[in-house]
Amino acid sequence: MELVQKSVFRKIITVLVVIFVVLGGIEFAAKKFTGITNEFLGIFMLGFFLAMTCALLFFQIHRPLAQVFQEMKALLTNRPYKKIFTQRIDEIGVLAHFFNNVTKNIEKISVDIAEGKRMHKELSVGSDIQRRIIPKIMPQIPGISLFGNMRPASEIGGDSFDVIQTPQGNTYIYVGDVTGHGVPAALIMMMVNTIIRTFSETYSSGYDLIVNTNRVLKQRIEPRRFMTCVLLRWNPQEQKLYYTGAGHEHIIIFRKKQRVCEVRQTGGIALGMVPDISKIVKEEGISLETGDMVVLYSDGIIEAKNMTGEMFGLPRLKAAVEQYGATAAPEELFTNISKDFGIFVGDQIQEDDITLIVLQKT
Repeated sequence: MELVQKSVFRKIITVLVVIFVVLGGIEFAAKKFTGITNEFLGIFMLGFFLAMTCALLFFQIHRPLAQVFQEMKALLTNRPYKKIFTQRIDEIGVLAHFFNNVTKNIEKISVDIAEGKRMHKELSVGSDIQRRIIPKIMPQIPGISLFGNMRPASEIGGDSFDVIQTPQGNTYIYVGDVTGHGVPAALIMMMVNTIIRTFSETYSSGYDLIVNTNRVLKQRIEPRRFMTCVLLRWNPQEQKLYYTGAGHEHIIIFRKKQRVCEVRQTGGIALGMVPDISKIVKEEGISLETGDMVVLYSDGIIEAKNMTGEMFGLPRLKAAVEQYGATAAPEELFTNISKDFGIFVGDQIQEDDITLIVLQKT
């Protein structure tokens, strides 16, 4: 509706002027053609003029305003209210249309709030399911010590890690990072977690586990979705660690005696990008001495920015491992890296999921 096109007060004044002119004509005719006295005629005309004025004020202003105020009172007191139907284009019409638009927006906001509460509840359920998937307590594994955690950027995330002990004696430790975050990434993350856990009982090498996980996953996700991953396999009989990369971040290997880090590319290609990765990925060994550590992470750490836009970066992560690794156990190293990371990013909003795993040969 456009703004006021006709003023109710101007309308009333116009009508009263017309009435006044008509009454003047009646008075003139009455004096000329009848014997009515001036006193009686004046009283009659004044009474008639006042009656018309009151009627106009009542029907044009008081009654429609009372209807608007009644519905506004119902709205303010949280009682049922009705839409005001009017075709008036004066001040009262504007007020009525304003009330209708406000209540329409309130109803829309109420629906949005209800929908938001429903979605938040569902996200909370999804977040709870994801937390149950992520290991809360690292298992006791002969020959190695572990500590790690994942922090999603929103209610649920696309980062994942797991520690799987198999009947054959192998222990699989993996870190995965799905493109993006939120619900779609979380669904893929949980899908991969389930596939890897299932296949870990069948396949005895990281190579077979990753190749077959990709084969199943590719058939079930859209083309633009994929998951980078690095899988460690600890063989307690050999006392040796193996890794299979699927397009993930580097592996940081801390040599305790030398107090230096070796940064190794994981290689491979992300899960879900192509149907067959059997000729792309491979399982390789990592020779470790007692006290050496292996650090796995997701890009949410090295790509995190501080308030000036500077990234944390791989060099800072490597330097932190070298600074604390010689004297720290896995949990202590994790804590110290987390503190340095927190100081660096400050109050900057977390934009991506963050995962960090520390393994040490004992």
